[in-house]
Amino acid sequence: MYYAIISQDVENSLDKRLSARPDHVCRLQELQGEGRLLIAGPHPHIDSEDPGPAGFSGSLIVAEFDSLESAQAWADADPYIAAGVYENVVVKPFKKVFPSA
Repeated sequence: MYYAIISQDVENSLDKRLSARPDHVCRLQELQGEGRLLIAGPHPHIDSEDPGPAGFSGSLIVAEFDSLESAQAWADADPYIAAGVYENVVVKPFKKVFPSA
């Protein structure tokens, strides 16, 4: 089943994000390589594809896991948590409806 991992950044998280990003992206690439990643990306802090120094306000990852517990464990091990990027992380089941296959 898919699970949505919805994260909220701390204020002024950009420097922390940049330092932890390579490890964060590596984990997402592993999910993608396993065919389990549906979508992933940050929420720009302003209405722009490239928010520059305004940075990001959080992230969304939707990926396939065996259970809510395994999705939560994966989210808890995110390098952004260890780096202090995220203030809050919510993990919940996600049912993909559109686009249909």
